Order: sequence, then structure tokens, then C-alpha cells
Amino acid sequence: MSKICELTGKKAIVGHKVSHSNVKTLRKFNPNLFKKKFFIPETGEWIVLKVSTSALRTINKKGITACLKQAWENGIIK
Repeated sequence: MSKICELTGKKAIVGHKVSHSNVKTLRKFNPNLFKKKFFIPETGEWIVLKVSTSALRTINKKGITACLKQAWENGIIK
């Protein structure tokens, strides 16, 4: 199960963990993902998506249909 947002395409990035002595070791920054169930009124069906918290805010603002359409146009959903 990959840690990628299904609407925005956000995924893990790599950075450094810096200790007190300024030693840098690699670490991974994972996105804040949730599995959520959404109702699409146009089709009358429920879908389950793994979305980031920023995508949830966008869904609350624009609506699930507009977000799915935008993700389709950007090539995130195939």
C-alpha cells in the first residue's frame, strides 16, 4: 500500500535528520493521509479514497466532483 494521495499526488519526500552535533542522516517525510469514504451525488455511489489533509480541505471548499475532475485533467487519476 503506497503512501500517495489519490487526488493531489503528494508522496513521501527525503530530507535530513540533524542531530545536536550537526550530523545529518537521511529520513523520510510522509504525507498526512487518511482513508475516507465520499458520496458522489451525480452517480449515486460511494467511493473510498486515500487523501491528504490538504486534499480534504480542498474537497470541503470545491466539492468532490470538482476535485475528481481536476485530478483527472492533471493526469493523477487514470
